[in-house]
Amino acid sequence: MRRRIVALLLSSTALWALAAPQAFAAPASALPATTVAGCGWAPDDIDGGGWYATADGVVNMRSGASTGCPANGVAYRGQALDYHCYAPPLADDDYSWTYARNVSTGVEGWIRNDLLTDFGSKVKCR
Repeated sequence: MRRRIVALLLSSTALWALAAPQAFAAPASALPATTVAGCGWAPDDIDGGGWYATADGVVNMRSGASTGCPANGVAYRGQALDYHCYAPPLADDDYSWTYARNVSTGVEGWIRNDLLTDFGSKVKCR
């Protein structure tokens, strides 16, 4: 009986250790914009600018402000983009990024500012 209790305690402790990091991890949507720490973060639309901005060619609209994040879709030259805000470069990156919605397709994602005709949003994400 004593061995069963010890085994049960050890197994429940092991399960807690495996589950604990996920239980306390902040969801990507809760991360502040200045960190833009991962893929999947979508900021609020706080840029009140018009829908006149376009991509300078064919550009990826990524799930995060990094070339390491997967693309949600693309924006083509001439398609209107609704900017939400921009994120400054991270310490290990040289590029700032703008989160935008492609008005033609509805796809949303992060685009490097140097790939936009007007170099992206002028409103910093919160």
